[in-house]
Amino acid sequence: MPLAGLTAVLVLSGCGGGAVAGVPSGSSLTAPPAGAPGLQVEVVAYGLDHPWDVAQAPDGTLLLDERPGGLTAVLPDGTVQPVAADFGDLFARGETGLMGLVLDPGFAVNRRFYTCQGVTDGGADGGPGIELVAWAVDAQWTAATRVADPLLGGIPVNAASGRHGGCRLRFDRTGALLVGTGDNAVGSNAQDLGSLAGKVLRIDAATGGPAAGNPFAADAGPRTRLVLSYGHRNVQGIAVQPGTDAVYTVEQGTGRDDEVNSSVAGGNFGYDPDGAHGGYDESVPMTDLDLPGAVPAVWSSGDPTIATSGATFLDGEEWGSYEGLLLVGVQKDTGVLALRIGPDGALVEQFRLPEVEDDYGRIRSPQLGSDGALYLTTDNGDGEDLLLRVTPH
Repeated sequence: MPLAGLTAVLVLSGCGGGAVAGVPSGSSLTAPPAGAPGLQVEVVAYGLDHPWDVAQAPDGTLLLDERPGGLTAVLPDGTVQPVAADFGDLFARGETGLMGLVLDPGFAVNRRFYTCQGVTDGGADGGPGIELVAWAVDAQWTAATRVADPLLGGIPVNAASGRHGGCRLRFDRTGALLVGTGDNAVGSNAQDLGSLAGKVLRIDAATGGPAAGNPFAADAGPRTRLVLSYGHRNVQGIAVQPGTDAVYTVEQGTGRDDEVNSSVAGGNFGYDPDGAHGGYDESVPMTDLDLPGAVPAVWSSGDPTIATSGATFLDGEEWGSYEGLLLVGVQKDTGVLALRIGPDGALVEQFRLPEVEDDYGRIRSPQLGSDGALYLTTDNGDGEDLLLRVTPH
């Protein structure tokens, strides 16, 4: 069981780091900007096993999930406690398990939250699949019950390996629920508008149906009507930019590119490992610009990749020169990548946060809390993972 932390507090200065693998072509990795704030890093909870996502409720409680199954609440007084929930049907294999988690915008009233998870019986053939489940948690944060099971089904999974299961959940500024899915390492999925794999979906969180204004709303196919964008390999991060409401997605790539993309309704983001030959050819570009209308990436890692994951924007004047940065978790290397994206959607600068570069290992999910602090989940396994709280000083 994870235990209350606050036992390790590191206060480090905001100094520049050295060169980092994965510099994108045509861009430069820089030191943090002049006057960058130092960051204080606190361990909030430890003894976790692949914590995948974290969200903060209006009362300050943090709710997190772990890929092998299980929910944990960190109360405002620092108490760390399990939240009882039924995961008897969880399909956890490889990269798939209990994954994305997000609170409903009306959580203060309805106590509702959502998970994206592998299930043993959610596939078209009665085998494993991936589903969105809606839950309600009690006021004491002791138990959660399913209130829509599933809210959305029909997302395929790679039952043999669990590869490329996605699956990130975030709300856009209209109140629609965005769902980033993986392509299951099946070559045809990303470009197939009839498959929910390799997509960003946009759904009504009350019904599980397509959200109003979806780009393929008039399509005859019920799955296609859920699609916001396609041509994705494995969407691991979704973040909404404060002030612009622009949506950015993060994908783990092949051996040649990870990507950050600016969401385009109806856009094809160009991953096509099937091509004319079938199979799953991972040597192809992450974005094949020869595909008609393919949307180029805002940022790409180049070779070698760094295995990008979750993402969040920093917001609040307390962050000083860091305000407005898009932060992305790094898994092949360690730490957090910081990207500044200009008003025109172009990349301005990039660097790594020095305070978390080498000390905590792989970072699955950065998430800005409602209290203005940055929360990070590590992804190192063996029951040694942490929930970190990062604040400027």
